[in-house]
Amino acid sequence: MTNVSTRPRVAASSYLNTAPLIWAFQQGSGRDAVELVTDAAPARCGDLLARGEVEAALVPIIEYQRIPDVRIVPDVCVGSHSAVRSVVLVSKYDDLSKVRRVALDESSRTSQALVKIIFREFVGVEPEWQSSGPDAPAMLQHNDAALVIGDPAMNISLSNICVFDLATLWRRFTNTGFVFAMWMTDVRHVEAVSEVNFAAARDEGLQNLERIMANYTDEVPLPRSELRKYLTENITFHVDERLEQGMRLYFQLALKHGLIHENKPLQFTNPPA
Repeated sequence: MTNVSTRPRVAASSYLNTAPLIWAFQQGSGRDAVELVTDAAPARCGDLLARGEVEAALVPIIEYQRIPDVRIVPDVCVGSHSAVRSVVLVSKYDDLSKVRRVALDESSRTSQALVKIIFREFVGVEPEWQSSGPDAPAMLQHNDAALVIGDPAMNISLSNICVFDLATLWRRFTNTGFVFAMWMTDVRHVEAVSEVNFAAARDEGLQNLERIMANYTDEVPLPRSELRKYLTENITFHVDERLEQGMRLYFQLALKHGLIHENKPLQFTNPPA
């Protein structure tokens, strides 16, 4: 249990798409609110939460159905209504039905499950799957396609390769948005974590996008205008009705295709506004 005299330990990846959610905890008004762990990939954030090594984490959404006794912090997310840009499938074929082997970036379990759902439910084929690190050229040496997420996905420059944006594919097939990650906490720590205002931290981060972008010029070598568009148009940090519809459908299809063992109803740390 978290001692009342200690700050909650909070884990999040350090990708550009999470930066507005954690900037306040790093450099803003929330510096003293939490003990922030930022050296974790999205999948590892789920592991840290599951093992009780942190009280809250920005977790791939699929982990809500896999980690027992967790609650979701409402409204705050990393999601997209259309093109997300940082979660892509690069393929040697422009027709996904021709793909027979897929390398999966092991950094995010939500995106791994999403790729499998797209192939099984909408494309109608079942490729062989291989877990891999996020190196697109290496992944494509022995595979027809590769899932790449995060900042590496925004820097892919390969010839004769088709790039499929997964949020765009999801929107095309379902007409809903997609939630990639949300803050979660163990039920034992809901009270302690409720003292942390994740929504206010998000809003503060969005007010400081220029400072955030300046910190990512090396990691994501794109023009400032492209980074701004990514954070303001490609990514959404609020959960609206269309995103929640997409999340519920994603869980239904994940259960249908054996990617989760149950479809728990959504339970929040406090009722969504």
